[in-house]
Amino acid sequence: MNSTVFVVAGLSALVAGLAAFALSRFAARRGRTGLPLVGTVLVAAGLLALVTGWLLTGANPDRGEALKTGGLAAGSVVALYALWLNDRKRQVEEERQVLEHGRQELELARADHDRERVADERFARAVELLGNPADQVRVGALHALSGLARSRPYYTQTVLDVACSYLRMPFDRENIDPREKQVRLTAQRVIEDLLPKRGTEEPPRYNLDLTGADLEYFDISERIVGTLVLRWAKLYSSNSMWGSEMLGSVWFTGAVSHGILHAQDVVFHRKAWFSGFIAHGPVNLTGCDFRGPTKFDGAEIPEWVK
Repeated sequence: MNSTVFVVAGLSALVAGLAAFALSRFAARRGRTGLPLVGTVLVAAGLLALVTGWLLTGANPDRGEALKTGGLAAGSVVALYALWLNDRKRQVEEERQVLEHGRQELELARADHDRERVADERFARAVELLGNPADQVRVGALHALSGLARSRPYYTQTVLDVACSYLRMPFDRENIDPREKQVRLTAQRVIEDLLPKRGTEEPPRYNLDLTGADLEYFDISERIVGTLVLRWAKLYSSNSMWGSEMLGSVWFTGAVSHGILHAQDVVFHRKAWFSGFIAHGPVNLTGCDFRGPTKFDGAEIPEWVK
């Protein structure tokens, strides 16, 4: 075969290979990915024939050297294809990883959404059960709310609001129902347990609205409280808040203590309003740190330890 045939065959294969590469862009949209390989083979064969034929046109050509040079040209095309193929695989793998990461993020978001939905349903159901006539059901509802607040801290203030609201409900002390009393004691313990202990680093700030509440053996000693509202509250037997830290204002306006109030060593960071507070038993305020405005106008505290 003379050199002209090599050159013509090489040019034909080279054109066909380039055409295959051009068509591969459109074929890829239909899922056909074989054309780049076909184009590579044709271009490599075309370069082999073209380079070999061109070198054979010279005087006293060395056929072995011509074939070697043509082979190198063809091999370079194959090497470039291999590099492209590896880069393509890398891109595909990166895209797959991105898609997988997105899928996992979506699954996590869906799982979080499902957990939040379940938590919301638990909360709604527990609040609904607080209206159940059976005392043991109401106790269980309060424990469920406490558990929800522990597993979902952003529910804590809401659960505290619900517990305070329950304690603000009217309570007939002249005809005490011992079962209802146990429910109310449980509501008090929920509040006590959910408040952060004094000394906690960067504690959350929770507010308590116990306006007009009926409290007995209420104990928030050594706890950290935001705003504490005890306006018109009625305190019976023994109630304790000793060693606590009040970050917000405290309102005892019009409250009545029918027993002992242990309030020593309390830190009042803001207002401490005891206007109109009436005590029928001892009130211990020794060691209190009043850092804000304080009022005792109209207070009646016959046994005042301070």
